[in-house]
Amino acid sequence: MKLSQPPVHVNSVSEMHRYLNLPGPEHPLISMISFKDVEPSAANWDRGMVINMYIIAIKKEFLGKIHYDQGYYDFDEGMMSFIAPGQICYQSGPGDNPRGGQMLLIHPDFIQNSPLAKTMKNQAFFSYSVNEALYLSKKEELIIEGIMANIAQEYHSAIDSFSQDLILSYIELLLNYSNRFYARQFMTRKTAHNDLLVKVENIFESHFENTQNKLPTVRDIAEKLNVSPGYLSDMLRTYTGQSAQQHIHNKLIDKAKEILTTTPLSVSEIAYRLGFEYPQSFNKLFKNKTNISPLEYRKQFN
Repeated sequence: MKLSQPPVHVNSVSEMHRYLNLPGPEHPLISMISFKDVEPSAANWDRGMVINMYIIAIKKEFLGKIHYDQGYYDFDEGMMSFIAPGQICYQSGPGDNPRGGQMLLIHPDFIQNSPLAKTMKNQAFFSYSVNEALYLSKKEELIIEGIMANIAQEYHSAIDSFSQDLILSYIELLLNYSNRFYARQFMTRKTAHNDLLVKVENIFESHFENTQNKLPTVRDIAEKLNVSPGYLSDMLRTYTGQSAQQHIHNKLIDKAKEILTTTPLSVSEIAYRLGFEYPQSFNKLFKNKTNISPLEYRKQFN
């Protein structure tokens, strides 16, 4: 979808409240917003938003659609979504809001100079696509809502010297449970993920059959599977013990070993055939993975 106007940039908690037609926040760097209170302005909705803050949301009874990149996704049950600063998102209409749930809005300055700042940046699910949201069981939903309630209690209380540390600890707990529940989701959706694994293998087979291909990247494979790079990597790590990048490297090395032992192709020819731009890069990766050079590996079979 091509936007007729540039998206709205939201840089502060107060700006977000104004955009959603809400009273001013009770804290300048953090806010807990109930979706039942949200009435976004219809005038700017189609422009989308680039939100320069973290958002952790639990949404229930969602009737509309949220649009990310080239697709729409319907929400019709309780789920969690995570947005990192700088991401663009927009909805199909101002009436398409969750009827239940809440969102935690966190300005990066709130977590600056705390261990949580690094933790937040390293959480892969902040880069997941909207169709890779976390769906909660009723028991999980109660746990998340309990933590959200604790954050809300601190948010609505008078700010003192303990407020920030307590909220930070609750956010960390929220992220830890989110990681646990995502691990559960990967396992309970094993059939769907097995289909993805088969498609990953097919992508590599196609790559190796075409000698004119460039070196495959995590993003290339993710786009062909219509998933986000972070989700692909976490899915592969769950089922293979390897990240997406490690999986690519191991596939390349396995194919290189096959070619080295079954053809007279030179190391440079093999490198180009696999998609490496420079043979030196292929040599370096091969030695890093096997502790010997490609030629030394070939000699073992001569």
